[in-house]
Amino acid sequence: MITVVILAVLAAIAFPNFQGTIRSNRVSAATNEVLASLALARAEAIKNAHGGGICASSTGAACDGDNWGQGWLVWADSNADGAFDAAEQVIRVSQGSKAIIGDSADLVITFDGRGRRRGSADQAIALQPDECGTAELLRTVQVNQTGQTRVVRGACP
Repeated sequence: MITVVILAVLAAIAFPNFQGTIRSNRVSAATNEVLASLALARAEAIKNAHGGGICASSTGAACDGDNWGQGWLVWADSNADGAFDAAEQVIRVSQGSKAIIGDSADLVITFDGRGRRRGSADQAIALQPDECGTAELLRTVQVNQTGQTRVVRGACP
């Protein structure tokens, strides 16, 4: 009986710390998936010489998402207009996660045929767990004009 009580006390102490680890791993996984999708969109843009892009998508069939936590799609921009059209090829669809909140700014990131990002200002995708607390679990994926990416860690707002 004493062994069971000791295990229960240890589990009660460890459980909140384990939840933080789970949240951190979810954000890291989502960040890595966004980075891989951005690299794929850029590589596709260079390969087909017309461009490519990534956008927030809740359905996986259109750029209809209102934040990155709902999911996203990568496409080949066959007509080089910088926008996803129904006739263009979808390269990858990511479902996102209900436990991840993505910001609602910069919902479309496109690259030209040289792999440079279209647009004049740097763009960013911010990801955080749905329950962040005081931990530094915010990950901001920044994409500069040359198309290079960088991840910045920070505290949740």
